[in-house]
Amino acid sequence: MDNCIFCKIIGGEIPSATIYEDDEFKVILDRFPSNIGHVLILPKKHYADIFEIDEEVAGRLFKLAVRVAKHMKEVLGLEAMNLVQNNGTMAGQTVHHFHLHLIPRYKDDEVSVKWEQLDLTDEQIAEVQAKLKL
Repeated sequence: MDNCIFCKIIGGEIPSATIYEDDEFKVILDRFPSNIGHVLILPKKHYADIFEIDEEVAGRLFKLAVRVAKHMKEVLGLEAMNLVQNNGTMAGQTVHHFHLHLIPRYKDDEVSVKWEQLDLTDEQIAEVQAKLKL
């Protein structure tokens, strides 16, 4: 994708603080992190979002995420971690190249990942369940 910043980073046109790279993925420090050590896992092939990514690629990406997360916990001494993956502008996606955020969490940090919880009735839950059953 000609205008995709992540494709340009993957292609070496834009420098990045790469912490891991193989044939399929590049893991970089987020240039504008929400916390110290915030990284992005990028598939090298362009997929706009979760609706486009190949299931096998997504599985290998998540396997890599586990490896990276464990390494981050060991070397950064973080307390916890948020995994964030937005799909579509309405969901907060600003770069339309699938990517997974690994956001380290430390005691008393200011990071917030939250939403207002709905209080659904049993009937509403059953209706959604019926629609979503695979």
